[in-house]
Amino acid sequence: MNAISQLFKIGELRNKIFFVAMWLVVFRLLAAIPVPDVDVFQLQNLFEGNQLLGLLNIFSGGGLSNISVVMMGVGPYITAIIIMQLMTMIFPRLKEMYYEEGATGRAKFNRYSKYLTVPLALVQAYAFLNLLISQNVLPDLSTLGILRDALIVTGGTMILVWIGDLISEKRIGNGVSLLIFAGIVASIPTTIQQLIVSFDATVLTTYLVFAVIAVLVIAGVVYVNEGERKVPITYAKRVRGIKMYGGSSSYLPLKVNQAGVIPIIFAISILLFPQFIAQASVVFSKELSLKLTQIVTDIFANQYIYALLYFLLVVVFTYFYTALTFDPKEISKNLQRSGGFILGIRPGESTAQYLARIINRVTLWGAIFLGFIAVLPNITRIVTGVQILTIGGTALLIVVSVALESLRQINSQMIMREYEGFE
Repeated sequence: MNAISQLFKIGELRNKIFFVAMWLVVFRLLAAIPVPDVDVFQLQNLFEGNQLLGLLNIFSGGGLSNISVVMMGVGPYITAIIIMQLMTMIFPRLKEMYYEEGATGRAKFNRYSKYLTVPLALVQAYAFLNLLISQNVLPDLSTLGILRDALIVTGGTMILVWIGDLISEKRIGNGVSLLIFAGIVASIPTTIQQLIVSFDATVLTTYLVFAVIAVLVIAGVVYVNEGERKVPITYAKRVRGIKMYGGSSSYLPLKVNQAGVIPIIFAISILLFPQFIAQASVVFSKELSLKLTQIVTDIFANQYIYALLYFLLVVVFTYFYTALTFDPKEISKNLQRSGGFILGIRPGESTAQYLARIINRVTLWGAIFLGFIAVLPNITRIVTGVQILTIGGTALLIVVSVALESLRQINSQMIMREYEGFE
């Protein structure tokens, strides 16, 4: 309570929190504005048992569940970021821009990602609207009418990307992640209401299992996210004039979960990609699109295939994103420039290899944990048939990870102003 009171004593930080809260409210208002003529009953039938739509609804911040003007959410933007980061492996110029040109290069890279978001959102919105029409969720519209709605939905996505940038600038959390976080949290009252209405004493075990798993997931995510491997660093003594510098010891913290919640988001994007391709094929043939969509839905309806792919993708993307954000060679160079070294390890290439070996081992456990938590609801469903936990693990993982990251950034700003942070 003392930390919270101190938080609101800092005028600048208090204004930032109110600013972020205001834009999250704007986002929730946009998510409540539906596309006209939605058949709610048919919409519920479409969502029941469709895991891919449930995951896509997470990205949209709940905007998809009522077919709002922001029903695509930030999904197209995340897809664009993934494509751009993969392209850095193909085009040296993009890699140089992202890694070597500092803040200016990152800003230009992000701008290109936003340019790519527009066509991705337009195609995805057009295809998804056709899918909704084929499922009688929306009335039969002309091509011009579908294109009009697709442009509105694309505009909604770009507004959310803009809001995400505004939030990120305040440095109390990643804007895109906070939008997803807000959508998940906003759905909690509805979920609780549905549980109360549909409560059945004969399946009380279901609710107990859900509560226990939720607590364990939250505790596990907090534990792993805060876990780190400390590599001791020693700084050589340097004499300048009559003063001596260095000679101190410190450590390099290597987090168990270096990538945070990003691998989960990337994995979900890849799982949604086949559905996106199936929907996008409507540009060539409506019948082909419906057939491909049905094939993709049937494949992912198999719990074993879905869980295995989800687990492997999370593990792969954990390593992929860690490799993007943690460069052992650059760390080694920085240590050498500052006169730091690891006892028993030669500076330079040997240090880089040592750090790479450690980060690979540490990341393995973080990747396995993330993958296990992501598919835990599917495992529960396979073993017990509990339907309510189908996407609960992913949602809890995102909520807890985003909350921890936001608290960490707020804490750093409080400490910078010499206030006691959150413990």
